Amino acid sequence: MAEGSLKVTRDTSERRREITSLLKSRGSVQVLALSEMFSVSMQTIRKDLHYLEEHGIATRAYGGAISSEVVNTNAEPPIEAKRVSHTEEKERIGQLAASMVKPGQSIMLDSGTTALQIARFLPDEEDITVVTNDFDVLSVLAQKRNIKIVMLGGELRRKNMAFYGAQTVAALDELLLDKLFLGVDGFDVERGITTHHEAEAQLNRKMVETAREVIAVTDASKFGKVCLHRIIDISEIDALITDAAAPSFIDEAAERLGIKLYKA
Repeated sequence: MAEGSLKVTRDTSERRREITSLLKSRGSVQVLALSEMFSVSMQTIRKDLHYLEEHGIATRAYGGAISSEVVNTNAEPPIEAKRVSHTEEKERIGQLAASMVKPGQSIMLDSGTTALQIARFLPDEEDITVVTNDFDVLSVLAQKRNIKIVMLGGELRRKNMAFYGAQTVAALDELLLDKLFLGVDGFDVERGITTHHEAEAQLNRKMVETAREVIAVTDASKFGKVCLHRIIDISEIDALITDAAAPSFIDEAAERLGIKLYKA
């Protein structure tokens, strides 16, 4: 191999090692910034990111890549696994969230096992209205005699037993609700609230537009995790309900952004 080819190979290997280091320390990288940092074309950087993705180091995202240590788009756990994960914390969070719902209010419950706990603990009042797209939440609420239930239609996604699609989003056009209890797959101070499923992210963004107050509900295991599909920045929520194991940086972020923080 000619000396020039050896230099190019060495430079490429060194650049990819440095990009890997940046991914591990920052969690994500952007093509434009890397192009300027290493004084190479954006096409070259895209080839680097493609190489790192093939080797399981990165996951490509719009305009850049996310570290595979903080995102795994194929790792959404099945609903059966979610139901038995952090159950005590979810029960406490659900009970606290349900206590915030007052007579005369309309609320929206996002899909997920934490929303299911909120549904369990909701007071059975005639003048409480609950909107949901989650089949299991519907099943729990149907056992209560007085709560008014509005079910969002669409296509059933069996992996988490919830409805999604254009029909689901359109159903929210005429609604204005008091509270949205938003479950999350990932909650990162810098990269926001994220989920594994694109259609869920689209629906969640519409839910946020529809609610006067947005309350994120999550156990501490979701903090620092980033999934592929972004819902909103954490600055767009009004309150966060979590458990006592939440790390100190969550307290700091909540205080800095004016987010009400509750620990169950």
